[in-house]
Amino acid sequence: MTLKKLPIGIQTFSKIREDDYIYIDKTKEALELIENYSYTFLSRPRRFGKSLFLDTLHNIFEGKKALFEGLYIYDKWDWETTYPVIKISWDGNLQTTTNLEKVANDMLQENQKRLGIECEENENLSICFLQLIRETYRKYNQKVVILIDEYDRPILDTIDNLEQSKLNREFIKGMYSVMKGADAFIKFVFLTGVSKFSKASIFSGLNMLEDISLARKFGNICGYTQANIENEFLPYLNGVDLEELKAWYNGYNFLKDDVYNPFDLLKFIKNEYQFSNYWFSSGTPTFLIKLIEQNHYFLPKLSNMRVGEQILDSFDIENINLEVILYQSGYLTIDKMQYTPFETIEYTLKLPNKEVKISFNDMIINHITKNNFPSAKTDIYMALLNGDLDKFRETFDAIFALIPYNNYTKSPMSEYEGFYASIIYVYLQSLGLDIIGEDVTNHGRIDLTVKIDKYIYIIEFKVGTQNALAQIKAKNYAQKYLNDGKEIVLVGINFDKQEKNISGFEWERVG
Repeated sequence: MTLKKLPIGIQTFSKIREDDYIYIDKTKEALELIENYSYTFLSRPRRFGKSLFLDTLHNIFEGKKALFEGLYIYDKWDWETTYPVIKISWDGNLQTTTNLEKVANDMLQENQKRLGIECEENENLSICFLQLIRETYRKYNQKVVILIDEYDRPILDTIDNLEQSKLNREFIKGMYSVMKGADAFIKFVFLTGVSKFSKASIFSGLNMLEDISLARKFGNICGYTQANIENEFLPYLNGVDLEELKAWYNGYNFLKDDVYNPFDLLKFIKNEYQFSNYWFSSGTPTFLIKLIEQNHYFLPKLSNMRVGEQILDSFDIENINLEVILYQSGYLTIDKMQYTPFETIEYTLKLPNKEVKISFNDMIINHITKNNFPSAKTDIYMALLNGDLDKFRETFDAIFALIPYNNYTKSPMSEYEGFYASIIYVYLQSLGLDIIGEDVTNHGRIDLTVKIDKYIYIIEFKVGTQNALAQIKAKNYAQKYLNDGKEIVLVGINFDKQEKNISGFEWERVG
């Protein structure tokens, strides 16, 4: 049996279909979208298949029926009626206003050439875009489809340069806003992006824009499901431990099934089943480190974060919220959704899988310590696996001692108490362990709960002389896990700000 080729990095639907690449059918979602929506927005992390889905829509609207043979939509769409398509894609260097204007001009010129339209106004690019919509409608006597890929890239590419990011925001706001005045000429608008900006800041006047990012019926619109792995991809995974594959790359959730990032799976197969951080290493989230430092962020919160509905709703470059950007960029995902007693929605977020747990925390470790101490990670893992708390303490004593002193004095993270607990947390998360930060019980919140093999570790941190172990026992934190069938170990850790190290370490087994 000859297997179809792997479409790594291919975002062109026609190339995938004509050149015998494997394709996971997303045309059911496409049909639902174009039959029931007019102005829509979809947010997904990078490399999740947004561009391919957008190009799939492009081919549907242009009536290229032959490409869809054997797919869900093939006998359900009127292929005789076609629509002219304007496609906006922000490809290129967007670091200056001059570069952004050039990219926009080239993009509009390409659309004019493809559609056989000539704009009278080519200096004011917003007016040119408006003319392009109107003239396309007049030429084809058919309403226009507008597809905007990575609508937010001009802002995100300059996120570490606030002034340029604000200039870019105003530029694209000016372009997008012309669609309001051209509504009579428009059939369908679809925008993709990583972040969701408020309508006031980007989509002024586009009140009809519907966000489908967390609509359940579109939860699998991008990404591969476990069913895809066990059916379409199974011939590519001969001998692979599917549970380990799932632990490494599955776990993203948009209120339907857990899904895999396509880029990870395809690279894993191409690289002969080597587990690695394929998706994580394809980006450079160094600006997140700056946010963590600036906000004195208590990193254990990342393993069990609860946020309100509004936290996922918008992104503001003048007041960046770490939780928002971590979720929207894919470093956190939805664990569960629940309604509060006040009838509002609350989301619990989590790190999606081993890849993100290991890579994200390794990045923080390298930034803080300037050295990942890989042998220390092995020692920590084996200590927890074997219940050897003396070795656990010994290893962290060495880690804190090896962090250069000027890292404490220069890093804003070292100025708050959570710094010390965060160091231990990122090491544990970088091992891919099952961790709950700020674990809620009937008696309070456990700083850190760690589950590994036959042990559950309940850890409390204190800076100064207050007895950490005594608090665990006084509040009976262990009660929550008494019926889990694992040995419970209580661990109290004290830190000394002056010595920059562990000053007290007590532990006790329950039962």
